[in-house]
Amino acid sequence: MAEQNASSEIDPISVEIIRHALIAIPDQIDVNITRTAYSPLIYEYKDYAVGIVDAEGRLISQCRGAIPLFTTNSLGTAVLDGYEIYGRDGIRAGDVVVTNHVGSQGQHLNNVVMYTPVHESSGTLFGYIAIVVHWVDIGGSAPGSISNRTTEIYQEGLHLRSVKLIEAGERVEEIFRIIEHNSRMPEMLFGDIAAQLAGCQMGHTLLGELLARYGADTVSRAVDIIWDRSAAAARAAVGQLPDGTYSAGAVIDGDGIDPARKIKVDVSVEIAGEEMVVDFSAIEEQVAGPFNSGFKGGAETAARIAFKYLTLPGEPANEGAFRPLTVICPEGRFLNARADAPVGLYSAPLATVIDTIVKALAPICEDRTSAGHNSDFSLFRIYGPHPDTGALFNVFGSGFGGWGALDGVDGPGPFKTMAHGDVWEVPIELHEKFCPVRVESYAFRTDSGGAGKARGGMGLTKRYRVLAPAKCYASFDRRTSPPWGVAGGGEGGTGKVVLYREGEPPVDLYKEWDVPVGPGDILEVRTGGGGGFGPGFERDAQLVALEVRRGFVSPEAAGRDYGVALLDDGQLDEDGTRRLRRAKQAPNNNQEDKS
Repeated sequence: MAEQNASSEIDPISVEIIRHALIAIPDQIDVNITRTAYSPLIYEYKDYAVGIVDAEGRLISQCRGAIPLFTTNSLGTAVLDGYEIYGRDGIRAGDVVVTNHVGSQGQHLNNVVMYTPVHESSGTLFGYIAIVVHWVDIGGSAPGSISNRTTEIYQEGLHLRSVKLIEAGERVEEIFRIIEHNSRMPEMLFGDIAAQLAGCQMGHTLLGELLARYGADTVSRAVDIIWDRSAAAARAAVGQLPDGTYSAGAVIDGDGIDPARKIKVDVSVEIAGEEMVVDFSAIEEQVAGPFNSGFKGGAETAARIAFKYLTLPGEPANEGAFRPLTVICPEGRFLNARADAPVGLYSAPLATVIDTIVKALAPICEDRTSAGHNSDFSLFRIYGPHPDTGALFNVFGSGFGGWGALDGVDGPGPFKTMAHGDVWEVPIELHEKFCPVRVESYAFRTDSGGAGKARGGMGLTKRYRVLAPAKCYASFDRRTSPPWGVAGGGEGGTGKVVLYREGEPPVDLYKEWDVPVGPGDILEVRTGGGGGFGPGFERDAQLVALEVRRGFVSPEAAGRDYGVALLDDGQLDEDGTRRLRRAKQAPNNNQEDKS
């Protein structure tokens, strides 16, 4: 839609009221899904998003708690796929459609979009309430439907390409039955589906009330104004950057099938006036394992998240916010893979891709960018038959680590990645209540944050003791491209899982599947940290001494990376520190392996 000045058509107060109402509706549904879902992946980790799209599939608003992975408008993409199947007039009042079509969504099959149409009083279609939820298990070769060993999409679970779950208000029992018999956890899954469906129905009511109050024409004009304002603000932010082409690179550690295969992430970003072009033409070809994604779920998603981070991170996501952005990625690359490619771990590389885009632009917008962050998906599972019930238990873990430091500000954390935002970690108590494991310790990981005048955010160490026969799965990354420092800062630590078994040496797990574990075995999950900003020898020495006493920094790292000497009681040795820092004329960023 061309930008237009519609301010004369509707008063500004009404625009603001409608703008906040359009955000409040998804937010209210978001809270309700958290209250009613069955799976901790939904009610704790919050792997879903709620939004409103117009009749053309354009994003009007989205809940503010949504995972950024869905800001590429997977919701509107689902609606457009529905038009391909049913035609524009084939989705009627009372219908609820579900889809996880990889050819359009470009994400793994677990991400299922559910949507329902909303009409104005005259019967004209206004738009859709749409909700994407990660379904906890949808079949495939592995519990949870995600494995790093798949080589084609057909191994990854049930395909539901734009089918009606509800038709004219009536349940389509055949579809429910198909879903039930293609899930290892149907009871939990159906609880989440019920919450998702209730969210669609709730949104239908709330949006209908808003249309009845203001009229569909008024709301549509307000949406146009909101989009135009977001586009203008985004263009102004891009316009502050100097024109030019900027590049950066990183590497993903393997594709799950070939451990030696390194996936190149070479990114080019062009700034021309108020427009930005992110070009992925030089990235790696499609890979054999499940680290691929389609264009919408991969290239466009990563570019949009980075763009939002660098332009208007505090503004709500909508269609207008991304108008100044163009994304280029030739078909056949791992971020624009063919529709039959395995995509189970599509999101695992995306945080590194986002980090690389930010790295490319760091030299021209240092005030907006940080050092590299723990952009490792850090996925691990402990799963098997529960000894009491025989039912499948599944400890789902997704590591939270440190983010990169900024100029004068220590890196935050522990958080998930930029691709996931502020999702919550599943509490220890739930793992221990429902699964035969015991968490014996959970602490900040010493020396995981990159050294710097501003230190990188810290990773975590969590130790699980396994109490029953089970299997373990791990998918960790960033060994080849650790979170980088900026302006002389040190690299952040990288993550892994360490298996401890009595009488045997520890075993490091990075990308492993179906590793047998038994009672008494310990799985120690170590997550990465963020890079530092500025030379470590410029960090306040008293602060370093305090962090040593707190266990954030080791005494060895204090001397090596920060030039700080300590007395026997852990207090600062001022004379020794002066000697260390005087002897070090330039920052030493060659840190020991932190893995």
